[in-house]
Amino acid sequence: MKKGIYILIFLLSAYTRSQNVQVDSQTYTPQQLIEDVLIDSDCITNVTVTGVVGGNFNDTDQSYGYFDATGTGFPFQRGIVLSTGRLSNVPGPNTYISDDDAPNWTGDNDLENALNESNTLNATILEFNFTSNADQINFRYLFASEEYQEGDSNTCRYSDLFGFLIRPVNQQEYTNIALVPNTQTPVKVTTVHSGIPNGCDPINEVYFGGWNNANAPINFNGQTAVLTATANIIPNQAYHVKLVIADEQNYRYDSAVFLEAGSFRLGTDLGPDRLIATGNPLCDNETLDVDAQMPGNNTYRWFRNNTEIVGETNATYTITQEGVYDVEVTLQNNCIAYGSITVEYSQPPVVNNTTLINCDADQNGFTIYNLFDASRTTIQSQDGSITGFFTDRNNAIQNTDNITNPTAYENTQILQTVYARIENRYGCFAIAEVTLDTSNNTVVIPDYNTCDDETADGITSFNLNEVQNTIEPLVPNGASIVFYSNENDAYVNQNSLSNSYTNSNPYSETLYVKITNNNACYSVSEVVIHINENPDLLPDETTLYCLNDFPTFTYLDAGITNGSINNYTFTWEKDGTDLNTNTSQIAINETGIYTVTVTNANGCSAIRTITVRPSNIATIDDVSIIEASSNNSITIYASGEGDYEYALDNNSFQDSNTFTNVSAGLYTIFVRDKNGCGLISKDISVLGFPKFFTPNGDGDNDTWKPIGITSNQLTIKIFDRYGKLIKELNASENGWNGVFNGQNMASDDYWYHAVFQNGKEYFGHFSLVR
Repeated sequence: MKKGIYILIFLLSAYTRSQNVQVDSQTYTPQQLIEDVLIDSDCITNVTVTGVVGGNFNDTDQSYGYFDATGTGFPFQRGIVLSTGRLSNVPGPNTYISDDDAPNWTGDNDLENALNESNTLNATILEFNFTSNADQINFRYLFASEEYQEGDSNTCRYSDLFGFLIRPVNQQEYTNIALVPNTQTPVKVTTVHSGIPNGCDPINEVYFGGWNNANAPINFNGQTAVLTATANIIPNQAYHVKLVIADEQNYRYDSAVFLEAGSFRLGTDLGPDRLIATGNPLCDNETLDVDAQMPGNNTYRWFRNNTEIVGETNATYTITQEGVYDVEVTLQNNCIAYGSITVEYSQPPVVNNTTLINCDADQNGFTIYNLFDASRTTIQSQDGSITGFFTDRNNAIQNTDNITNPTAYENTQILQTVYARIENRYGCFAIAEVTLDTSNNTVVIPDYNTCDDETADGITSFNLNEVQNTIEPLVPNGASIVFYSNENDAYVNQNSLSNSYTNSNPYSETLYVKITNNNACYSVSEVVIHINENPDLLPDETTLYCLNDFPTFTYLDAGITNGSINNYTFTWEKDGTDLNTNTSQIAINETGIYTVTVTNANGCSAIRTITVRPSNIATIDDVSIIEASSNNSITIYASGEGDYEYALDNNSFQDSNTFTNVSAGLYTIFVRDKNGCGLISKDISVLGFPKFFTPNGDGDNDTWKPIGITSNQLTIKIFDRYGKLIKELNASENGWNGVFNGQNMASDDYWYHAVFQNGKEYFGHFSLVR
């Protein structure tokens, strides 16, 4: 042991104690940090530092060195620390970010390979060789990082890397021993933390030391609990250790690993801790044999909670109560190997014996049980579940020969007792007795009637709560009612039906009802569901009423297609208002939406809707005539509630209200309602001027006169081509016969000027042909 070195340190150190960790990058050489601080034992030999890597800050600062936490709340009093930033940024208070970088500060391939990661930089490394005559070594450490961000989801994603890599000197492949206890998971920010709201759940939280505030003795946001790195080795064989920590992805947010002084020591493996937090505690009355046996003529001392267990000097020890157990193995060369294990106990579930009552249809004392129904009354504590049922208590304790059909078990004797094995999450168990009893109450449930849906097939959906309402008056107050499709399901409480149920058999189906009172079966009964037919009605329709027929009545019919109307009741409404009528037909002389609800003797109803739309004879508002042209036309403007069509002189009716290429003359126009509400007519004329006439006495076209004249208030003057007035006519005259001053005029073109009394004028010409 090299105790003298610490005296020298205190004489040389110039810093003073405070509430924060103090660091020193100059007093110790790397060899002294490993051999005299971390190991400090003559039982680990041939200690030689073989490599050192750190950041170059162009001053006396380093990224590794010695720390002293005496007088602070830090878990270690002293030791060595490796950081991804300046050593001077390691001490608290935690009031600023350690966020250092240095030129040409690269990462480490061995660390990346061991942790299956990539892209490291700012690696701080201490490498050394050692030899030990033990088969195990271990040391204590904790990891701290600025990447612990309380309440920040980045904690779930980002972490610097570190590893304690070890290998035999004559081999190349490293093993990382900086692991979450009892796993192969490397310790990182992302593998050890408490829960992050809206980020991630806790992971290995039992090994998380906590979040650091501004009063922390170190300048990092969070840290792990104290952990132990353990390596199994071959005695007297040389090993190489590489302690390495590095930033990952970028240099931001530094991290550090603290190693406790003197904790690198010989070890013996007592097995993994048995903790509630890690899910592997011992159960009540369970014992655990631990073995510290090491080769050689050794002596053994056992401790519980730091108190020696008097008289225990064997290599093995049987643990019967919880605590922290340590062993010191003094080897033949007076070196001491240490082993430790922490054991916690879990209490078994709290259980009650119970009686399980199921209904007995045959009333012979035998029936079918779902044994898991006993879980409601046998399990008193929340942490417990039934893992099996047994006909023999010893089998339940030994967990052998369990009942293979617990959800449909038929008792083999009256008032049979079976045994439930109830385990908590750790496998700790208790046994509860379950007595199987029967109930033989009879409940006669009347048939339940419901109506078919719109599809007349006897299949419909209905609410079983409505059926339950008819059953509740027949059973004890507070009893529960559950429906099943078959009797066996009812007895074993499986496949219960939901409240919204659709029958599978048309028009009639039998359901099974389990009635439970005070958590015991009261009765299993049947209820027959009848799906009754609805009235069959004609489809909804739309009809018309001629407003011009008012107050004449027309009739609407409910439209029954099956059976006598005497088997139904009728409720009529118009536009949502009850008409207080109970007849299959009603007389109406108003338009609107009429509905009739038809109900049969089973109380099933159907609704038919009849929409009565208005129609009416037309009113001719105007007639537009284009006349005395090469393409005469007539356009009729009619109004009314009907749907109209149009005709001239009783010819074919058309949808268009315009007629084209109409010859001059007198006409009768007709407007007819397509819905049969009537026809209206009007006489009109279309004025036209003939293009020629032939006054040869044959009685055909012997005079020239305008066509379609209906008024005497017209004056027509006829001129020859030279503008000489030849004839002046009025509407009452028969026309011009081609004679002027008693002589026949020659064949030629003549001109006319027609003037109506309203001032409308027409000009044109015509031919006289002889």
